[in-house]
Amino acid sequence: MLQYIESLGSTEAVAKSCHCTPWSASEFGSNSVMLRMQLLPARFIKPRAIPSRPASSALPSSSSSPAGATTTLEDVAADHEGLAKVVLKKGKTQVFKNGNPMVYSGAVDRIIGRPPPKTGDAVLVTDGSERPIGWGMYNSVSMFCVRLMQLEEEATRDPSYVLNMEKLLEARLDAAVDLRRSMGLPSDDTNIYRLVNSEGDRLSGLIVDVFGDVAVIASSAAWIEKYKQEIEFLVGRVRNVNHIKWRPSTDILKEEGLEISDQGDPGSSSCPGRVKVMENGICYLISLEGQKTGFYADQRESRHLISSISRDRRVLDVCCYSGGFALNAASGGAKDVIGIDSSSPALELAKENIQLNKLDPGRISFLREDATEFMKGAAARNESWDVVILDPPKLAPRRKVLQSASGMYRNLNSLAMQITKRGGLLMTCSCSGAMTQSGLFLSVLQGAASMAGRRITVLRQAGVACDHPIDPSYLEGAYLTNFLLRVL
Repeated sequence: MLQYIESLGSTEAVAKSCHCTPWSASEFGSNSVMLRMQLLPARFIKPRAIPSRPASSALPSSSSSPAGATTTLEDVAADHEGLAKVVLKKGKTQVFKNGNPMVYSGAVDRIIGRPPPKTGDAVLVTDGSERPIGWGMYNSVSMFCVRLMQLEEEATRDPSYVLNMEKLLEARLDAAVDLRRSMGLPSDDTNIYRLVNSEGDRLSGLIVDVFGDVAVIASSAAWIEKYKQEIEFLVGRVRNVNHIKWRPSTDILKEEGLEISDQGDPGSSSCPGRVKVMENGICYLISLEGQKTGFYADQRESRHLISSISRDRRVLDVCCYSGGFALNAASGGAKDVIGIDSSSPALELAKENIQLNKLDPGRISFLREDATEFMKGAAARNESWDVVILDPPKLAPRRKVLQSASGMYRNLNSLAMQITKRGGLLMTCSCSGAMTQSGLFLSVLQGAASMAGRRITVLRQAGVACDHPIDPSYLEGAYLTNFLLRVL
């Protein structure tokens, strides 16, 4: 299979790419066939290839069930001595049976287990009658006390990785690779993509973005930190991935009960600080120390749209970061492009990206400005653009600040509409999950149009790119809203 490394020279090179101890000839013998077996796709690799855990985490022998008999989750759980049960309250079960993976503490009636489970342990989740509905990873301090990994129906259908995180990780990573390949990622003109999107790939709390030959792993759950070695190993086998950078979300992990340093992972020391990548034929120099994982792959399809509608137009990209929309506009034939951002490091990258793409610096420029002040000044000068992109940072990180954030979104968009030519186009975005999930963003935009003395029509409503799958039973995973408006 092409999604995995086809050849990697020495065992030391393989180990370096995976941050593992090099395999010794005494362990596998001198026959190179044994090494090749270690590089086959996950589904063809023997379980011993994955860093092992204590035997208690392994599946029971198939001999424990009669031939042809159906093995249920309860059957497998019975063979795991000391496995704790998290029993749900009456009336709280259906939402989790429907697929929501986040079992919050308020839904739990009691926990059965002596000794009680520890953070990172696998537990059985049951209804009030102690009938299993699934299993997942426990956390003793988080508001989400269990992240469900597999439901009863799936466990019965395929018990091969029930209560076995190593095998489950292998299967889910394998499925994630196959899904991206089915969508044409990576391709000859795009080597930036999201490999794992948390709940959307049924690995709650885990994000993996691939930038060329570097995979950036963002961890925001305690179980991920526990299985860090296994995750790095599996991601390290994905084709073309030669470096891995581990980026723990320290603030979220504190809520998970972990104190993780944000000073960087010693195992990431071999990663370059910056990497050259390509998206839809446009080259970017990105910083792996930048915002999020280093680049916003979620806007890929919207950036491509800007490229297709910018010919011979004046374009303004507000909150441009490293220049994604602006570069697409210039590559699409815009006659004049300006990018605005308040971050000097981001703008340095944006300016280097002009040269990287051999664009005419007379047609595209980047300025360090406050977004609000720049738009106010432009409106006072009656300056306007044919196409305006407004993609501000997250203004509503939590629902409790949604009201105040709505006012900020309204004010920013009112200014953006004032500097969009009548009949021109405004692409405006919100990356705040609280705003997207509230469904209020369009109402906020209508209020902004009224403030600006303009009318708007919606030409397109979009969200994340197709490599960012969303589980409909966990809509909290939906965070990005992108509207293309005609401003009249």
